[in-house]
Amino acid sequence: MNAAIKLAAKAEAKNEVPVGAVVVKDGKIIARGYNKRETDCCATSHAEMIAIKKACKKLGAWRLIGCDLYVTLEPCPMCCGAAINARIDNIFFGAYDPKAGACGTILNLCETKELNHHPAVTGGVLEKECSSQLTSFFKKLRRAKKEINN
Repeated sequence: MNAAIKLAAKAEAKNEVPVGAVVVKDGKIIARGYNKRETDCCATSHAEMIAIKKACKKLGAWRLIGCDLYVTLEPCPMCCGAAINARIDNIFFGAYDPKAGACGTILNLCETKELNHHPAVTGGVLEKECSSQLTSFFKKLRRAKKEINN
């Protein structure tokens, strides 16, 4: 999770929402990603999507069996769906997402019995660090918008 937190800081340095993700196989990071929605002008450029895509390319397969996803913010429905489709074994996340969390907060796609794969989910990993990174970013953003409007 510490590697994902460092990636989130990279996102923040580029004025992106600070979310970082890594895919791990056999105890080693095989892919990294951080939010790039603003940079790419693309709604799908979430940290998890980027990391999953890179992991698939590295392994030469769309199935990421034996891989774990670590992400600083609870995955949204799109990212959780991608992890399920990629056959990720485990999803570990830091901060809970009360607006879009699809690993238990708003809904839990990983427990949807009709789906053909069910990653195990562990939330709250280094939660304080992950949450404070996001909270700090949005406070700065609100402050900057307030200054512009005054």
